[in-house]
Amino acid sequence: MTKGKSKIIWTVAALMINLGTTLVLSKETRQLADKVAPSIRPALNVTVIQAASMEIPRLLAANGTVAAWQEAVIGAEVGELRLDDIRVDVGQQVRKGQVLAVFDKKPILVDVAQSKAALAEAQASLAEARMNADRARQIESSGALSKQLVMQYLTGEKTAQARVESAKALLNKHLLRLSQTQISAIDDGFISSRTATLGAIATPGQELFRLIQQNRLEWRAEVTAEEMVQLQPGMGAVITAPNVGQVSGKIRYLAPSLNKQSRNGLVYVDLPQAAESSLRAGMFAQGEFNLGNATALAVPQQALALREGFSYVFRVNEISDNQAKVSPVKVELGQRSGDHYEILAGLKPEDKFVASGAAFLADGDSVRVVR
Repeated sequence: MTKGKSKIIWTVAALMINLGTTLVLSKETRQLADKVAPSIRPALNVTVIQAASMEIPRLLAANGTVAAWQEAVIGAEVGELRLDDIRVDVGQQVRKGQVLAVFDKKPILVDVAQSKAALAEAQASLAEARMNADRARQIESSGALSKQLVMQYLTGEKTAQARVESAKALLNKHLLRLSQTQISAIDDGFISSRTATLGAIATPGQELFRLIQQNRLEWRAEVTAEEMVQLQPGMGAVITAPNVGQVSGKIRYLAPSLNKQSRNGLVYVDLPQAAESSLRAGMFAQGEFNLGNATALAVPQQALALREGFSYVFRVNEISDNQAKVSPVKVELGQRSGDHYEILAGLKPEDKFVASGAAFLADGDSVRVVR
């Protein structure tokens, strides 16, 4: 055997030995992997559930302002009189008929006295004219008085009667002005504004006070045209105001037209518990309208994981020997009912997912399913 052939034989033998060693090692590696794989510890012990069919309340959210149901303007009915006394201030509760302010009565009292004197004079003239007319009627048939003179006495009676009526009307006018020197509340409620100034000379129609009638408030919510068609009078609503909490109400009225610029409309909601809840006119409030219930798929809150602004559940794939791998599924949430959220998209009724602990899982994790 030559030296070259010997070298080739040794090279082939070395290759055969290396190949055999590799095959043996590969077989041992596979056996070791087979032994190790089943012993991987699950990331979590989990309970598997499916989405439940539930009655979910349909709620429509809106923003708005608390306002007075009716705010009455109380003003002066007489003019050229000095405001002599102011008896209430802003925020004070008043009763219907309660005196709020008083004007100086002295000028009107003078007019009343003059009117009474003029009425007494007219009544005296009427008595004399009536006596003359009665006498003329009695002797008219005798011819002692001319027809012209009889007619003069009868006309004098009617004229005197008219003067009495005129004097009475003038007296009643001054008495009415006298009663108007007292400004009274037209209803129960709270004084929301006061522009009356002590000593000022009022003009007829000048605003002195504003009154929230019966302290009745309402929430004026702004909604879109699409949202308004879902609402109707009588529907319930719950509003939330800062530092006040929740207050219940009912829709009283829907605005018949929309704002031309915003294309939104107002919904007027009565708030019967406004006084007890410390609500004030002008407060901003958020609220929800109850549109009724609807059947929908829902999942418990603890089954959800929030990541990068999206909600996920972890679906459990095929279960083998109480173990399975999980994968995240993005879901679209709807309304909330208690500790459950409505699922709008992402899950099917037959899908199985982790009941709780989703925040601790990642895609592809192995879990142990607890029956």
